[in-house]
Amino acid sequence: MEMNNPVNRQRRLTVKLMAEKLNVSTATISNAFNRPDQLSDARRRWILEECRRHGYMGPNAAARSLRTGRTGNVGVMLADNLAYSLTDPVASEFLHGLAEVFDQRRMNMLLLSSQEDDEHRSRLQEAMVDGFIVYGWLKKGRTYDRLLQHGKQMVAVDFDLEGCTWVNIDNYDGARCIAEHALKQPPSNVAIMGLRLVDTDRVCRIRDQELFNEVRAISVRRLRGYLDALEAAGHHVSSDRIWSTPTNTHQDAYQAAREALTSAPRPDLMLCMSDRIALAAIQVALQMGLKVPEDVRIVGFDGIPEGANLHPSLTTMYQQSAEKGRTAAQIFLGEKEDGNVLLPTCLMVRESCP
Repeated sequence: MEMNNPVNRQRRLTVKLMAEKLNVSTATISNAFNRPDQLSDARRRWILEECRRHGYMGPNAAARSLRTGRTGNVGVMLADNLAYSLTDPVASEFLHGLAEVFDQRRMNMLLLSSQEDDEHRSRLQEAMVDGFIVYGWLKKGRTYDRLLQHGKQMVAVDFDLEGCTWVNIDNYDGARCIAEHALKQPPSNVAIMGLRLVDTDRVCRIRDQELFNEVRAISVRRLRGYLDALEAAGHHVSSDRIWSTPTNTHQDAYQAAREALTSAPRPDLMLCMSDRIALAAIQVALQMGLKVPEDVRIVGFDGIPEGANLHPSLTTMYQQSAEKGRTAAQIFLGEKEDGNVLLPTCLMVRESCP
């Protein structure tokens, strides 16, 4: 009975044995499972059907990995936790761009969170990948040090990681450009709605709190762009008119926007560092009976689809989040020259700040 068990038969089958049964080379069997472009469709279908009939499910992945030193997996290290990254519209577009390329190349993505506290489990997961694409600002710490120690290929996205090729946008130039557009109509009072400008888990004004390192934090680069545009136009914005939200969520954005719009003097221009923050600001303004843009003009940054579909539609600085993912994947696979990439942004003028 045990000898006829199909599970036992499957365990004994090897690529060499299947090649002998079908009177083909081991390379042909391997190509049928792993490199379909090397065989005609008819021949590949026949080989796969015969293998299934004999109970052979393909070359052993673990053995192939040991033999080649490659797993076919790419570790995507996310600065935020997985739940947040999958619901954030910008991160979702980036992951979609990655998936487009890796799907075509039959590569797998293993999503990893830098928030992981179980170091043993993290090391096991990181050993399962050929390299890393690191998305978002990664604070120095155990995860940061561990990635550098691996010595595996890495591509950084939206921040600079020492010794790694990076993909980014010009956050300073984009922020300055949209601020200059908003300042064409001189405001009386300006509020800047920031994102992760300071190291805190609560919504706050920055006042005299220390900002994150400008080299690593994209939000600080955007803040510099806003402030330089304001200074050039003769406007001074004190630190108590700059808010910081700890996350790019509607809840935090709504709280910050309500604080700003109920403060004195009430701002008639709000420069927001994300579209989510800007959309929350529009919602608060309308709930307070204010007109947008007549009473308060609001601009965002990101170009998420929701900003174009609501009324008033959102003036924003569009960044190519999906293209950022595609570019990072192509660099990782060696399909683009190994050099840093700075993707362009595009000003999208709509109803919230014409």
